[in-house]
Amino acid sequence: MEEKDESEQRVWSWGAGTEGQLGTKILQDENFPQLLHQPSLSSVSSLACGGAHVIALTSAGKVLSWGRGNSGQLGHGEVVSNALYPKAVTSLDGYVITHVAAGWSHSAFVSDPGCVFTCGDGSFGQLGHGDQASHYSPVKVSCFVDQHVAQVACGMRHSLVLLKGRCCYADCAGNQVYGFGSGKRGQLGVNDRIKSVNVPRVVSGFEGVEIIEIAANGDHSAAVSVDGHVYTWGRGFKGFEDAHVPQCLNSTLNFTKVALGWNHALAMSGEEEVYMLDQKRQPKCRTIRLHFREVNLEKVPGLDEMKITDIATGAEHSVIVTGKMQSCSQAKHGEIKTWGWGEHGQLGLGDTCDRISPATVSLDYDLNEAASIRVFCGSGFTFAITMP
Repeated sequence: MEEKDESEQRVWSWGAGTEGQLGTKILQDENFPQLLHQPSLSSVSSLACGGAHVIALTSAGKVLSWGRGNSGQLGHGEVVSNALYPKAVTSLDGYVITHVAAGWSHSAFVSDPGCVFTCGDGSFGQLGHGDQASHYSPVKVSCFVDQHVAQVACGMRHSLVLLKGRCCYADCAGNQVYGFGSGKRGQLGVNDRIKSVNVPRVVSGFEGVEIIEIAANGDHSAAVSVDGHVYTWGRGFKGFEDAHVPQCLNSTLNFTKVALGWNHALAMSGEEEVYMLDQKRQPKCRTIRLHFREVNLEKVPGLDEMKITDIATGAEHSVIVTGKMQSCSQAKHGEIKTWGWGEHGQLGLGDTCDRISPATVSLDYDLNEAASIRVFCGSGFTFAITMP
């Protein structure tokens, strides 16, 4: 086996792999983390994981993709059943890509000038091109050609776009977030009970609020404001009432990141603590009423005195990166921990059992040697990037 350069980052994957999404060159699930020996991934800076496909963004702004491509979500210009190897999205070679996102069967890309490109399944209008057509190569979303897009997020059948800074038109102050695609469960946040829209529409309720991050998964949407508030909208967790406009968590905590699953969410605070938001459990915790639904906000147990440096969520599993506080130095990375649904090995614990509390994932690598560790989740699989 080829040796890995100690100065290079490492990319690991585990979980569901029968459609090539793990990048291991074989179509099978993996219960333990697998180190990927792919030279093309040596400079990957970020990943986006969808239903069964992965988009990789390199430090040079180039894009690769692999996994399920039956709807054109890989952006290779053709339908691909299972792409086993990372392959460059060559139609974007003329751009520097700064942000990528992956939904169930569609993908989105943001270029350096702030343009948005989408490809894959468009049957609900989630590509934003004014129709329900699917595209096998990334196509620029014309609605944003005169705007500067900062981020894009993809859910099951919908997409969100976050504009950078102020809108350049006088009549759209506060119109920072847009939604398109399926809106049946309120995930578009457009204050209208619509089944779907195929052109971007303004998400309601953010007048006077500066949004710095957006997230989407399943039929859920979320955003984080510059002052640390978390907003959620879309399908109510565990059968509770849907929210058709963003609802703010009435919390005194200052949040910096939110990650959505299909029936739960994680939120990371500025104190580097992580909280669970769901309606399945009824623990001893603070209950926050959000108009027509209640959300439990509970600190993840078993992490006392640990700092959390990253979070990610799949369909029904969660992943965090912990840091260990040391008295004479800055915090160092400690462990990757997972819990939740484990049927496909997505917890990386060597089996297919579910876990109700965080358990440590063993990598053949000393995480204390890493300058940074990032984790990413698809519906039933997990990736980690470690940088020496």
